[in-house]
Amino acid sequence: MTKTAPQHVPMSQFQVKDNDLLIGGIPLKRLAQRVGSTPFYAYDRQLLTDRVAQLRKHMPADLKIHYAMKANPMPAIVQHMATLVDGFDLASAGEMQVALDTTMPASEISMAGPGKRPAELMQAIAAGITINVESPNELETIAKLSEQSGIQAHVAVRINPAFELKASGMKMGGGSKQFGIDEELLPEVLQRIKALNLDFKGFHIYSGSQNLKAESIIDAQQKSIALAIQLSPHCPSPIKKLNIGGGYGIPYFPGDTPLDTQQVGEALAHTMQAFKEVNPQAEVVIELGRYLVGEAGIYVTEVIDKKVSRGQIFLVVNGGLHHHLAASGNFGQVIRKNYPVAIGNKMAATSTETVNVVGPLCTPLDILADRMELSTAEIGDLVVVYQSGAYGLTASPTAFLTQPFAQQVLV
Repeated sequence: MTKTAPQHVPMSQFQVKDNDLLIGGIPLKRLAQRVGSTPFYAYDRQLLTDRVAQLRKHMPADLKIHYAMKANPMPAIVQHMATLVDGFDLASAGEMQVALDTTMPASEISMAGPGKRPAELMQAIAAGITINVESPNELETIAKLSEQSGIQAHVAVRINPAFELKASGMKMGGGSKQFGIDEELLPEVLQRIKALNLDFKGFHIYSGSQNLKAESIIDAQQKSIALAIQLSPHCPSPIKKLNIGGGYGIPYFPGDTPLDTQQVGEALAHTMQAFKEVNPQAEVVIELGRYLVGEAGIYVTEVIDKKVSRGQIFLVVNGGLHHHLAASGNFGQVIRKNYPVAIGNKMAATSTETVNVVGPLCTPLDILADRMELSTAEIGDLVVVYQSGAYGLTASPTAFLTQPFAQQVLV
């Protein structure tokens, strides 16, 4: 007997009208006609707005919220997010160009990443954005470029803390890491910044991502702020900004429960108060990507074949891991789990069957759903993958097997 995979909690952020999922108020079949072809990603503008508004209700009033563009650098989304958040954090010169095309002031943009090329560093210096320094060598390169150009560079130090974000999907701090400068080296590095006459902005401490446990995030935030207080006497000038990272996760899999941001916000308010007593002029920043945009997007792909193989039903669709690597399970999952999936033009159907949803690529890794119970689908129906607003198209091997590219729309 075929075993059905555990089912997900219904994705309630999108409404349903008749049989169709609504995206930005538009029925899915009509949206597909408007886009003109499948596969495509669709992002709901109102859900983005609502997510930021809800987060602000739960976070301290004086906390600054930055959007981490690596989650989704689609220009239309970045343009919209510029009207909602207080700043951007980016990871490449390509993202920098998108950010600078918005109304976001350069003073509220920062750049991180362990392998910034000299040309990228010079672009950042010329643009006037803050560079998060990842190594002593990078610091010297920045100083040299600043001196050669006659433009004072704005820098913050990215710290690799001794602690890590417990229970996070991806650990980016603690132990030996390519990210940031080990905290025990900071006093010497801070003195070097003073000697180099760079504009010191503060610290960037990012210890992990995709965490659904409020207690873990609270612990990391408290440790980050305590570390900044400890380092304050060594700083070449007063701290202006303290970026304590993000880590806020979203539910993807059976058993996942949404993060309690109200609990996080209440604890952070108390922790920030202690920091402001030592650094009254400093801003505290959280940097979020996935949490802000992940639940507002879907991936839509069309059934092009339906077959039965030794008792199992396969829906073959025209999209797959080349567009959505994360949903295929090949983007960091140790044991593959299904993303939430639905037949988007048969949301009210009562007939269901257990199916595998697979893509057109010549690899057994190209799978979007493994033995999931979905509405009975036929050729031409639209398969929807939820929770697809972050780390979707730009995190996928789009050139693999030279398949057609997927479109993106913000509605």
